[in-house]
Amino acid sequence: MKSCFQLMLGFFLCWSCQSEKAETPIRIAAAANMQFVISALVDIFEAKNDLDCEVVLNSSGKLSAQIQAGAPYDLFLSADEKYPVSVCAAGWCGESPKTYAFGQLVLWTSMKVDEVNWSLLDSSVIQHIAIANPKTAPYGRAAREVMEQLQIWEQAEEKIVMGESVAQTNQFLLSGAAQAGLTARSAMGNREMNERGRWIAISRSSHQPIRQDAVLLRTAKPEARLFYDFLFSEAARQTLKQHGYYFNE
Repeated sequence: MKSCFQLMLGFFLCWSCQSEKAETPIRIAAAANMQFVISALVDIFEAKNDLDCEVVLNSSGKLSAQIQAGAPYDLFLSADEKYPVSVCAAGWCGESPKTYAFGQLVLWTSMKVDEVNWSLLDSSVIQHIAIANPKTAPYGRAAREVMEQLQIWEQAEEKIVMGESVAQTNQFLLSGAAQAGLTARSAMGNREMNERGRWIAISRSSHQPIRQDAVLLRTAKPEARLFYDFLFSEAARQTLKQHGYYFNE
């Protein structure tokens, strides 16, 4: 028969393991367009659950490469469906990706103009146009699609500066390194972006849908399922809408 001390020691060790596990944050790899909404989503989630989240923001392409290199993420929130599919094809998914929202593009400028329109990009006062890198960032890919469809890519190409992600594109715009750019509609919820410039929404029909997919990774800790399910809840949906995302309803 175990002594009282042994039983108490066993209980303490068991509790310590559970406590340590609970204190391990849910690690979320999120596309850079989520930079202004993910904190709101995490705040809502953490208020309802005794769990912490840790978010890493980068371009979807960079995050995909990190995951396939073994980065210890639990969830991948991509800015498109392509990268989650590639992650799953490489055997890193616990289940198939699922669309959590659709993103929108805007044309933003810091110039004081009466009207924001495409002719602005031809203006001599616009020396640099910022977009995310089309090779790694879905919003950059959509930006290039729009400019090619409008037949302004070739003449504007020499002015283009590419950020590694939408977040870096926004830094170029706010710092004045670029006087105009194509960025995520979700960034317009940022007070500084609104105060320092003007913008117009870009027609969704001018580029392929920016279908943002989420996937629970194969190595995810059990608690990560709670955030994944929350992402598709009505509370998360309303928060995403408030930040410029839309849904096929």
